[in-house]
Amino acid sequence: MLIHDAQGRSTSPPEQAGVGRVLERRFRSWIVWGGIAAAVLVLVAGQLMAAHIHALGPLTSLFRDYAGTPKSATTPWAGFLLALVGITARARVTALAAAIALDLVFVAVRTLEGRPFTVGNGPTIVLTALAVIAAVRWTGARRHTALRTIALGALLILATKIGEIWLDITAWACPQVLDPYVQLADRALGNPAWFVGHALDVAGPVPLGVVRWVYFELPVAAIVVAIWQLRGVTAGLWPRHHLVRTFLTIGLIGPIFYVLFPVVGPILAFGSWGNGMELANVWPNVVPPVPSSVESMPFDTITPRNCMPSLHTAWALSLFIHSRRGPLWLRWGGAFWLVCTLIATLGLGAHYGIDLIVGATLCLTIESALRDPDRGWDRHRVRIVAFGVATFTGVLLCIRYLALPMATYPFPFGIAILGIFTALAITFYTTWFAPNRGEDLLAPEAERADLGQR
Repeated sequence: MLIHDAQGRSTSPPEQAGVGRVLERRFRSWIVWGGIAAAVLVLVAGQLMAAHIHALGPLTSLFRDYAGTPKSATTPWAGFLLALVGITARARVTALAAAIALDLVFVAVRTLEGRPFTVGNGPTIVLTALAVIAAVRWTGARRHTALRTIALGALLILATKIGEIWLDITAWACPQVLDPYVQLADRALGNPAWFVGHALDVAGPVPLGVVRWVYFELPVAAIVVAIWQLRGVTAGLWPRHHLVRTFLTIGLIGPIFYVLFPVVGPILAFGSWGNGMELANVWPNVVPPVPSSVESMPFDTITPRNCMPSLHTAWALSLFIHSRRGPLWLRWGGAFWLVCTLIATLGLGAHYGIDLIVGATLCLTIESALRDPDRGWDRHRVRIVAFGVATFTGVLLCIRYLALPMATYPFPFGIAILGIFTALAITFYTTWFAPNRGEDLLAPEAERADLGQR
């Protein structure tokens, strides 16, 4: 790559610099078109799989965002607002007004036809129009910045569509679930799902409503943090790392373990939502006794096996981490969202306590692999990523093969698991947040090149 000195003089001959620029542009072009082709391939494959298992496919769901009733009201708007960060203020106001107007039209039509109230058509249509306008009419840095943020917004929406069919695939592909193992292993942590679930029942409808809303509207907080991090992109101030990269990577890697370690959650396997498939209807009032043996249990072909690891915990923790370098209101907001999400994951019966440990470990490992890319893979990054992978793998193996010993001797196993995770968290902090390790997340490219040369 061509690097300029403080006076702007090239350190490479003009011929080599020109060739380097051409090769770099071609490489980026191949990446862009390869990414588009991969996205189309995954969407088509997901649609074919959905037809095979009689589920809602990603292309059908996407079509409903354009011309039908969107499945999610939050996701289209979240992706759209993220895309608006990369365009000018005037274009932003126009696009926002157009999206709101279109949504109102669709809401009115649905109301007249007696269909459910929801929103999401407007931002999807306007986001697509913005992509076409930016690609065809805009040029230079304006075009590059706009397309980059539009791609991030579109990826957020498409990833959600693909994630929905993947959840249906986990139910179809995994007739047996491992909840009996996880429930036994969770005794090492004191059965927090039973404790928090009971406490939330006693607390009443207001706390329950708050944590439920926070749990299901996680994209709202994520977009707030991402917009704050990307607020300077129209001036060329791109952050070296931002929340969207971590969110998408967690969403890419985490669901793989839904089919490797299928779990449905305490409210389904041990509670009132089991529809006759539960082992016992005891959550959150009575902890099941320790059996003499343990084995997997059958479950229906509808319920997603999306508990292990807890991706809500992973995403909420990544949101908390990325809010740490923001203003006071953002830091408090990140802490509030993390605490409420942890309470909700347990109190709503969606997860066991050990799911949260595995999800948080996944977050710290992925964040360490992505954070501060200019630093490279030095021994500190390698150490913490290896530590995270070992912790993640070790906890899953303990759940699968040591569940009965963990239930029989909860104290030593609980101390070991919490101690190892605490060591991982401390290592993460000392690697990325300790004094003199801070990073300027909004340093422009030219300034970073100059600093690197010095």
